[in-house]
Amino acid sequence: MFGNLFRKEEKVEKNQWIKCPKCTSLMYYKEVEAKQNVCPKCNHHFRINADKRIASIADEGSFQEKDASLAPIDPLKFSDKKSYKKRLEEAKAKTGKTSSVVSGSCTIGGIPAELVVFDFSFMGGSLGSVEGEKIVRAVNRAIEKECGVIIVSASGGARMQESTYSLLQMSKTSAALNRLHHKGLPFISILTDPTMGGVSASFAMLGDIIMAEPGALIGFAGQRVIKQTVGVDLPEGFQRSEFLLEHGLLDMIVDRGEMHHTLADLLRLFQKQAS
Repeated sequence: MFGNLFRKEEKVEKNQWIKCPKCTSLMYYKEVEAKQNVCPKCNHHFRINADKRIASIADEGSFQEKDASLAPIDPLKFSDKKSYKKRLEEAKAKTGKTSSVVSGSCTIGGIPAELVVFDFSFMGGSLGSVEGEKIVRAVNRAIEKECGVIIVSASGGARMQESTYSLLQMSKTSAALNRLHHKGLPFISILTDPTMGGVSASFAMLGDIIMAEPGALIGFAGQRVIKQTVGVDLPEGFQRSEFLLEHGLLDMIVDRGEMHHTLADLLRLFQKQAS
């Protein structure tokens, strides 16, 4: 449905050469790591895990994780080729995390903020009950502290193994962000590759500022489904961040290396407006 959305994760491992999936250049891993896992030849942004994302955004040593003990359960006893319980166990063993979201408090450029980061390597960054709860709790902390919220999305959408429980998180998170809005506090939404399905159809597109990394796949349904539905060929670059910026769905595209400074400037601007 989503084409290459769930392609094998792009890994930047030590002691090996890395082939860029965009320009096919062969590079030593240190070249890529030196640019925060961005191809030095063509600027392709490799997918990164939540820990690396947090390190690139938050001030060094400032991030304090919250709600780390929250873990999903299996209320529906769901099973397809594998049971949901088994999939959760495998995801936890692979990532060392209990959910696809890492949330916590930090400073960015010295300004306090609540940071929520999706990790695509945990069940495709899918949105379940725990992920929704972590977002709502982050918003509540921001309201209490009178600071902004930043959510970095990297998700295939709602988690089908939780059915309606997952879909409810779309309205739950949107309602929480509406409370933040009425308090006059900023929400900055960062869309990375990929941001699809129920995530793009809810909180990801509600930011006061919506930014994306270069080349990120962003949309609701996959291109093949859309093409079959409308019956016409889709424009080149359709659903990529550059196409969305050109058509007014994004406010800006920011390279990973500039993300920290851009966020600090925006938070400073919102702070001045509030005062």
